[in-house]
Amino acid sequence: MQKRIQKEWELTIGPDTVRLFVLKAKAISAALNHDYEAGSEHEIELDDSSHDSHHHDGLAEEEAEDLTERELRALMNDLNVDEAAELIAIAWIGRGDFDASEWEAAVAEARQRGAGRRATKYLLGMPMLGDWLEEGLEAIGA
Repeated sequence: MQKRIQKEWELTIGPDTVRLFVLKAKAISAALNHDYEAGSEHEIELDDSSHDSHHHDGLAEEEAEDLTERELRALMNDLNVDEAAELIAIAWIGRGDFDASEWEAAVAEARQRGAGRRATKYLLGMPMLGDWLEEGLEAIGA
């Protein structure tokens, strides 16, 4: 865990917005982990001696998972360039790529890498996004 810093800047993205992203990202991650743990739940054997082990109730769960991811993707796509750069910087700080005292450098790096154009795809590709955003928020004192 990183220590909090006294910040000399104001966030463009609201901390409550980031917390919403944390909740949605963790819900997506938890759903994926549960699905992987279940393992054989989605296997279907094609020979006569095997049973169909696919649970059709899972279809409603899959739809809910897709809805959560679609919601998060839409919310992230609505961010402006500054907000997207800050969200990436928060994730990087939470992941340990930058220290909280390097906030401005992290935001500048995110902007340089084209945060606005590819931020959503990049962020949703992070396997522990919710945790990293949460830790990053805490580190910057938001």
